[in-house]
Amino acid sequence: METENINPITAAFINDKSPIMDAIHDNLITSSIDVIFRSDNIANGVKLLSSLKTIPDVCIIDLDFSDKDIAMQLRELRSQYSTMKFIAHSDIDDEKVIKMLFEFGFSKYVLIGEDMKKAIDDVVNG
Repeated sequence: METENINPITAAFINDKSPIMDAIHDNLITSSIDVIFRSDNIANGVKLLSSLKTIPDVCIIDLDFSDKDIAMQLRELRSQYSTMKFIAHSDIDDEKVIKMLFEFGFSKYVLIGEDMKKAIDDVVNG
């Protein structure tokens, strides 16, 4: 007999709108991840996070490296929510970028096409 998870993993999802991100979002929902909110950008994500009574277990951020202020925004977000786990998501496979994210305190870096549910489970459950 299978038991239902009483405390589902909660997630915030900060990303731009795209069919790939829509599919990842929908897959998370169907795989028992409780997506608390979805935001188009980091600034709006911060506003939504600040309105919550309890922060999510994990925050997934689809990185937009065309934004020249992305590093500063990520650093600020990480400093404001130091106890939350962060997963970066991107199509850029660049060692320099990945190293920077880990220096900011990100828990995981997931390339597009990799299993996001597994990444979340790994980060939240060790």
